[in-house]
Amino acid sequence: MSPKRAKQQFTTTMLVMYVAAYGYMAGSEYTQTGDGTNHLCLPDDPTWGAFQDGFHNPEYRAHAYGAEYEIGVHGDYSPFSQALLNHDAPCAVCRTTRSSSIMIPGRTNCYSGWILEYSGYLVSTWSDAAAPAEYVCLDGDAESMIHDNIDTNGHVLYLVDVVCGTLPCPPYVDGRELACVVCSK
Repeated sequence: MSPKRAKQQFTTTMLVMYVAAYGYMAGSEYTQTGDGTNHLCLPDDPTWGAFQDGFHNPEYRAHAYGAEYEIGVHGDYSPFSQALLNHDAPCAVCRTTRSSSIMIPGRTNCYSGWILEYSGYLVSTWSDAAAPAEYVCLDGDAESMIHDNIDTNGHVLYLVDVVCGTLPCPPYVDGRELACVVCSK
């Protein structure tokens, strides 16, 4: 396991799954129109089935790229206390002893009866990217991998802004970054 905390200490009520507790966030390359749309949490200690090294007929394969923060690109606003631009994103897989958990975008706190596990900001790939990706709640105290800060632009993560129109404004605000929380019950 990595010496970094990697958000494994959500609260005293969260239990870390050590089978895939810490690793590398990955997904499709942002310019690709194929590949998967979900984010992956690849373990930092992979094991392999049958394989042949090298890229053979790459146009007939899907690809997984490491995720990189693009928060603060071109001097854009970043709500995080540390610079994340071009840093690689770690991931952690956690479970709770409670029976339900939910990620709620657009909230900084949980509804009554729910327990806050962590809060942060909604991220996904950028809106003009060829490859879509799911939305995830990035911890407000985000970390990065220690070996990076190279601008590779594989699987990229950007803050998510509100767009008014079919979303009513108010209560939403056009162009405002969406916060998020992970709650359990």
